[in-house]
Amino acid sequence: MSQMPRWTPEQTQALFDTPLLELIFTAQTIHRQNFDPLKIQVSTLLSIKTGNCPEDCKYCPQSARYRTGLDTEQLMAVEQVLTSARQAKAAGSSRFCMGAAWKNPHDRDMPYLEQMVKGVKEMGMETCMTLGTLSDQQASRLAQAGLDYYNHNLDTSPEFYGNIITTRSYQERLDTLEKVREAGIKVCSGGIVGLGETVRDRIGLLVQLANLPKVPESVPINMLVKVKGTPLADNDDIDAFDFIRTIAVARIMMPTSYVRLSAGREQMNEQTQAMCFMAGANSIFYGCKLLTTPNPGEDKDVQLFRKLGLNSQLTETVHGDNQQQQLLTEQLLHADTEQYYNAAL
Repeated sequence: MSQMPRWTPEQTQALFDTPLLELIFTAQTIHRQNFDPLKIQVSTLLSIKTGNCPEDCKYCPQSARYRTGLDTEQLMAVEQVLTSARQAKAAGSSRFCMGAAWKNPHDRDMPYLEQMVKGVKEMGMETCMTLGTLSDQQASRLAQAGLDYYNHNLDTSPEFYGNIITTRSYQERLDTLEKVREAGIKVCSGGIVGLGETVRDRIGLLVQLANLPKVPESVPINMLVKVKGTPLADNDDIDAFDFIRTIAVARIMMPTSYVRLSAGREQMNEQTQAMCFMAGANSIFYGCKLLTTPNPGEDKDVQLFRKLGLNSQLTETVHGDNQQQQLLTEQLLHADTEQYYNAAL
């Protein structure tokens, strides 16, 4: 029996058409009903196999089809990966994500991947991998090793997808997400803003994600990082408010998911990031690099979190007056905005 969609393109369009400040207010209200508004989940992403990928994703410097000057690397040794995981944990990350530039892993790779998962789990961190398409057996093996999350982004709408990728179909991506779910692994799936898509395509992406049989536990929203040598290197910059609006709509449509600021934070000023957090983003990738693209350094994130009073692993726990202020704010929200919130939805 097929699942009836919970969101239609028309409903989602109405959210995108909402005045931005009202949209952010609604998103933050929903966010507070499901999460601590002062806590940000922190992940670290490591490229465990870099470059020479056979796919033709037009945004990706790791594709073997484009000349970007990227140095290729074979699959890292298990102990190298675990050393990086220890460093990430010491720096404040709670989740360690491992990405390989593959169309799919080979069975010969699986023992090493399983050892990586087990080793990171033993450190008390959550584990995530992004390895391309998986078979049922590979998904099962990763689940048995203890993998918590599997990342496989849909990237954009089904209608625009063919303009960006031709080496893997949209349905293949959906099939991989289904296999991951059936294996008992949580899903991390999102997309990229700034590919040259229309608002309608952003709507199509979010409708796809929100209407999956089970909503992804993590939804990374990336801002395109333009890399010289890729076909999208000369794309127009996306307006910051358009990006913030996409974050807010994602939060409203997927209220219990972690909405993550992923690639592109290096291009955002502190004010843009702060508005994204206000719009419901509550997860970041932490560290100086995301796979092969720049990311704000740890010290910049610590400084920003302190300025905003965010209570994450990177800053001291909120005490005293800040706790009282948070309680007062939440009481005011619950007392005064319930009628508006219900009407907005």
